[in-house]
Amino acid sequence: MIAPKLAAGLLLALACSGCVTLEERRAADEARCRSYGFKPGSEGFSNCLLQIDLDRSAERRYQFDRFDSGFGGPPYYWRRW
Repeated sequence: MIAPKLAAGLLLALACSGCVTLEERRAADEARCRSYGFKPGSEGFSNCLLQIDLDRSAERRYQFDRFDSGFGGPPYYWRRW
């Protein structure tokens, strides 16, 4: 009887461990840019944050396109059967 409760608890903990708030992500991005040597408030720091955000967006688009292609890819409306 304790095994299902333990399994449910572990599953819940695993599911919540991947959650990152926007503030935590921003802090991690800022720490990453500081580790590259950019000073907060400088143009280089802003560009670093922008590049990280653009990279994240490109990765999200790539993952979505890869997922979408598994369902037959883009629709072909011009085909006539």
